Amino acid sequence: MAKPAFDILRALAIGSQAAGLTAVITLETVMGDAARPWQGLTLGLMVSAALLLAVARTYRRNRRRKRNERS
Repeated sequence: MAKPAFDILRALAIGSQAAGLTAVITLETVMGDAARPWQGLTLGLMVSAALLLAVARTYRRNRRRKRNERS
């Protein structure tokens, strides 16, 4: 079966990482050294989003595989 041309989970993963990187750079530029705790929080949110999207992708793939096995 052909893969879909656009994968929304992949797009969300790329977008969340881009937004996180932008936030980290912006925090450093605006706040200087006081940004460190906020950058840590941003990094934690980035990792959490990546893990959540990876689990969702695995769940979707396994559900599709089970559906194809039944057919």
